[in-house]
Amino acid sequence: MKIATFNINNVNKRLANLVSWLEVERPNVVCLQELRAEDGAFPVAAISAAGYGAVWRGQRSWNGVAILARGATPILTRDCLPGDPSDDQARYIEAAVNGVLIASIYLPNGNPQPGPKFDYKLAWFERLTAHAGQLLASGAPVVLAGDYNVVPSEADIWPGHHEQANALLQPRTRAAYQRLLGLGWTDALRTLQPEGPLATFWGYLRHRWPNDKGMRLDHLLLSPALADHLVGGGVSRAVRGMEGASDHAPAWIELDWRPADVAASRPRKAPRRTAAPRSANSTQR
Repeated sequence: MKIATFNINNVNKRLANLVSWLEVERPNVVCLQELRAEDGAFPVAAISAAGYGAVWRGQRSWNGVAILARGATPILTRDCLPGDPSDDQARYIEAAVNGVLIASIYLPNGNPQPGPKFDYKLAWFERLTAHAGQLLASGAPVVLAGDYNVVPSEADIWPGHHEQANALLQPRTRAAYQRLLGLGWTDALRTLQPEGPLATFWGYLRHRWPNDKGMRLDHLLLSPALADHLVGGGVSRAVRGMEGASDHAPAWIELDWRPADVAASRPRKAPRRTAAPRSANSTQR
């Protein structure tokens, strides 16, 4: 089972890039972030033609998240992060695919810091950690995938950088990420590659891509029920070099996971449904 996360940075503007990558790599599940499209503008026809069902929560500007599944429609379980009913930003969606609970996450950037945007980032991180703890307690096989807007350590950014003031690298940001991992989640990419550069994002400015000055912002975290099933993964760097590319490259993992594994890893308590399913044939929120 191949699961990928991809900050597409405007799903309609980069639809050709997305479809081309889907056709070549054929991941089983794809978590998208930064759709920059309202629900009705999600390109469901093109994604369906590529062989994928989808659930999504759209929004204008920089938000919007989706989960795609090859040859299936994900079963929606949540389309928002619990803990703050007043928060209407489309940054979290969760669905079941082939017996695995998948979350697509677009954590707030937090810049400039200090300030209200950084405060929102940290508060959102606390809510994510609380919900992630509940998912662990369920015993379910879960993947928390997405753009966390966190550079976990200095090993995850190019040497000699001058990004010390960036919200993505702040000690409080990194501590929040470590608290999340400390609950029992496995950082899949760093497990596969414990040392060395492992970037997923290269900014458009200052020749970051041609000079290979990247950061690791996109992470796939595995619950204990899945950690032992991890067999491979990486970053599709070539996608970042395509014409009109997103500033992120897809990150992906492979799990040795079969339908027979579902019963063995069945959660003790099913995740609570909070929204009606939205499939590739519906744009209703």
